[in-house]
Amino acid sequence: MCGIAGGVWWDTALEISPQIQRRMTNSIRHRGPDADGQWRTESVGEICADSPAASLGHRRLSIIDVDGSAQPLANEDQTVWISFNGEIYNYRELRQQLIARGHQFRTEGDTEVIVHLYEEYGTDFAVHLRGMFALAIWDQNHRRLVLARDRAGKKPLYYRMETGRLCFGSELKALLQVPGISRELDHTAVLSFLTLQYVPHPHCILKGYSKLPPASIAVLQSGQLDVSTYWTPPYAEPDLGRRSVADWQEELQATLHEAVRLRLRSDVPLGAFLSGGIDSTIVCGLMQEQLDAPVRTFSMGFPISSFDERGYAREAAEHLGTMHHDDQITPDALGILPSLVWHYDEPFGDSSAIPTMHLSRMVRERVTVALTGDGGDELFCGYDRYRAARATGLLDGVPRVFRQWVSRAVSLIPASVEQRSFRRRLKRLFEALAQDPERRYLNWITIFNSAKLEWLISPELRPLLQQQDPAAVIAESYQRYPQRDFLTRTTAVDVHSYLPCDILTKVDIASMAASLECRCPLLDQEVMELAARMPLEVKQTATQSKKVLTDTFARFLPETLRKRRKMGFGVPIDHWFRGELQPLLRDILLSDRCLSRGLLRPEAVEVLVDEHTSGAVNHAYRLWSLLCLEIWQRMYLDQEVPEAAPSTLPR
Repeated sequence: MCGIAGGVWWDTALEISPQIQRRMTNSIRHRGPDADGQWRTESVGEICADSPAASLGHRRLSIIDVDGSAQPLANEDQTVWISFNGEIYNYRELRQQLIARGHQFRTEGDTEVIVHLYEEYGTDFAVHLRGMFALAIWDQNHRRLVLARDRAGKKPLYYRMETGRLCFGSELKALLQVPGISRELDHTAVLSFLTLQYVPHPHCILKGYSKLPPASIAVLQSGQLDVSTYWTPPYAEPDLGRRSVADWQEELQATLHEAVRLRLRSDVPLGAFLSGGIDSTIVCGLMQEQLDAPVRTFSMGFPISSFDERGYAREAAEHLGTMHHDDQITPDALGILPSLVWHYDEPFGDSSAIPTMHLSRMVRERVTVALTGDGGDELFCGYDRYRAARATGLLDGVPRVFRQWVSRAVSLIPASVEQRSFRRRLKRLFEALAQDPERRYLNWITIFNSAKLEWLISPELRPLLQQQDPAAVIAESYQRYPQRDFLTRTTAVDVHSYLPCDILTKVDIASMAASLECRCPLLDQEVMELAARMPLEVKQTATQSKKVLTDTFARFLPETLRKRRKMGFGVPIDHWFRGELQPLLRDILLSDRCLSRGLLRPEAVEVLVDEHTSGAVNHAYRLWSLLCLEIWQRMYLDQEVPEAAPSTLPR
């Protein structure tokens, strides 16, 4: 697991010098504290679009072939160079195939396998990789740069294409080390962030910057950049035949067992996150079946019982026989905020990043690699909102005019103070029933829905809402698989958007901030393809989520875990904003500096703060997103980006 950065230029005024390259890689040292390297093309005649110069930089976290495989790394004649972040789990099998085809290896790691795959298959090399990766290849003979990202989007890759140069890096902050590079806020991206709590790929919070989408290849040649997709989960190819549930269970058992086996390849100590939920418990159970010694498992708890999963994690650990470690923390949000905002590069509104960062730090004290259960909810219908979508879908046959009439009638029902919360929920339910299924789901998952967003933002930004839908990534994803049932399409939407842009971003940044590698067996491409082909009734019934997972791996799951209510990995920010963090909230969001930026209506922000702190309405997630946005602007726009994670908030 590593960090990469570099660039290609055909305008000599935009050269990535060795000093600039060093600054780029130094800014992501946390991704690879073990080693640092760089390589650049030698001057060969005049630099132009057809014959550009290139620089590759690398920071290494040594996992495989610890003493070898230094990067950037080249083929035998040094015509193909690579800077690679990730793990290729099938590298041993690929290595044997390549040796049989005449390729010679100098190292024992997975990086050199990619170089020889590129020699063998050109830009089709990525389809052979089973793993997580973000990489840059410089092809000296063709004078081209190739960027690639893994299928699920576990490893990030930013780039900026401008006249005369392309820069790239594992994190945005690496690009911002280039002197004179633009730092202009993209207002359309701001609207997307306020809607979704993240900026969806390929967009970036800064104008002119992009995130390479998952399963994509970008080729820069002769000054032109071409981005293409090399893989799509086969939701459009469902297996709706008469296969029995037992057949699906047998294939899932074999496929996930193999995915875990491949992810146990490591030359350094490894363990696993264990929350006591279905997904992490299954992964730990499969690890324990394949290892001779007890798996080291880890969980994090909180003093507030509704946010504390440690009891379930301990029960799972005892059932599986793992060597379990847990800790209770009272997260100091004020203390972690500066580091959190700096590490995430863009505004990121998922508050579960806080416990994920704490857990990653705890785990890194004992192991270097941790397996996780990420992906199970999206692939196998685990979220409560999927069951709600299924339930409300049963009423979609009722004429919309009747549903709209009921919604209006409910809003007129008088209620006592104690009943208002229930009435609000009832009103929201009937309002949702009056909408199309896609719009209904979008309103469930958004932080600020379209009406709330229009109310919040300044008049200057409102025209942007007419020009582009801030949640376009959701609408576009829904159109990919029109032949599938609505709920399967909804899980596919989350696989394309929420999973890579929120969940995987959260885990990658939090874990790499602690120099910890996280591996996700449930996001193995074979598991993803299997889940995409499954009929809905195999995954979910009206009363049971993730049915095929829980039934297939019942041996790992104590009865209490199978029946427990799903608990998110969250923190009590609603309490914090009414208590110890209320002064910070008011000091930042109600400051002249924040309210004069021209993004938000001051009176709307004041209403959100007052309603929440008074206990009238819970705006915790909205306020957290606004707080992260303002702190990010102070750190990334109002000053030079700090070279390392700061310990105090910018003033």
